Amino acid sequence: MNKKIVTIDGPAGAGKTSVSYALSKRLGWIYVDTGALYRGVAFEIKRAGINWQKENELRALLDDMELDFMMEKGCPVLISSGEDISGKIRTADIAMLASSVSAMPVVREALLSIQRSLALKNNAVFEGRDMGTIVFPGADFKFFLFADLKIRALRRYREMKNENHDLEKVEHDMEKRDKNDSLRECAPLKPAIDAVMIDSTYMTLNEVVEKIFDIVNARL
Repeated sequence: MNKKIVTIDGPAGAGKTSVSYALSKRLGWIYVDTGALYRGVAFEIKRAGINWQKENELRALLDDMELDFMMEKGCPVLISSGEDISGKIRTADIAMLASSVSAMPVVREALLSIQRSLALKNNAVFEGRDMGTIVFPGADFKFFLFADLKIRALRRYREMKNENHDLEKVEHDMEKRDKNDSLRECAPLKPAIDAVMIDSTYMTLNEVVEKIFDIVNARL
C-alpha cells in the first residue's frame, strides 16, 4: 500500500511548524520538519567553522554528517551523528545561515534522500519551502501557507522572547529571508501549481488545522 504524503510549504512565520505538527497528530502520521534539516546543516557548519561557500569544504562536511529524525514521546527530534541538536538550531543566526546554505545544490542533494526515504516508510506530513514543488511533486495533498509579513514577524518575535531581539529587526531579517528564499535559482520558495493556498493572517492555529484536516480526510 502506497504511503500518503501531505506537504505544507510557505515562508517563515506563516505557522507551518505548529500546523504541520498538530495535523500529523490529528492524522496519526509522522511529522517531518525539513527546515530543521537545513538548520542542522547550518549548525554543523558553524560548529565546524568551515567556509561553506567553498564547495569542497561543504561537501566534505556533508559526507561525514549523519542527520536523522526520531519521534520521542510524540515530538520530533533532530539527531546529528547520534547527538540530539534540536535545542541548538532555533536561533536567528542559524535560521539566516540555513536560508543561505539551502540554496546550495550540494546541500539539497544531500538532504533529498533523507526526506524521500522517510516517505517510503511512513504516512507523513512534510513541512518546508519546496516540498510540493521539488521534493514531492506527486504528493497526495499540497498546501501553501502564507500570512502578512508584520503578523509573521510578530509571531516569530514572540517565539524568540528569551533572545535579545527587537521586533523591527525580526521583521527586517524575515523580509530578507523571504527575498533570499524566493529569488534563489535552486528550488525557490513558491507554491506548487496544484497547492491549496491558505492565508493564515487572521486564522487561529486550530482553524488552519481543521481546514487542512477536512480537505485531507475527505479524500482518504
